[in-house]
Amino acid sequence: MPLSEYEQRVLEQMERQLTSDDPRLANTLTQRGHRPLGRYVIAGVGAAVGLLLLVLGAANSLPWLGVIGFLVMFGAVAFAFAAPHRAGPQGVVQGDGKVKPAAPRGRRKPGLMSRLEERWERRRGESGR
Repeated sequence: MPLSEYEQRVLEQMERQLTSDDPRLANTLTQRGHRPLGRYVIAGVGAAVGLLLLVLGAANSLPWLGVIGFLVMFGAVAFAFAAPHRAGPQGVVQGDGKVKPAAPRGRRKPGLMSRLEERWERRRGESGR
């Protein structure tokens, strides 16, 4: 069922508000996050091997083998859902071709919760409570 004209306007307004309030969150939400299929294949094989070790440990009364199997399964699932490491820029290329080290990052922006708390306090102050 398509959205009505009013609903589309409200949705667009909410998108603009989100983009202006927290552009980093809006950018994160609009990006299509996909993980390479290879990560899931490796994780699936790891989970299967871990399960096999767990079952073999239980069947042969070897608790240490069961623990190893559990840890392998846990590691495989963690590997599947962990964000892949992306190398960021290591410096700035100047006009003459030399690489200048990137400037250290300054003070971080306040997080979402601190911004929400600040807004809450401002609203409470405006209402006179």
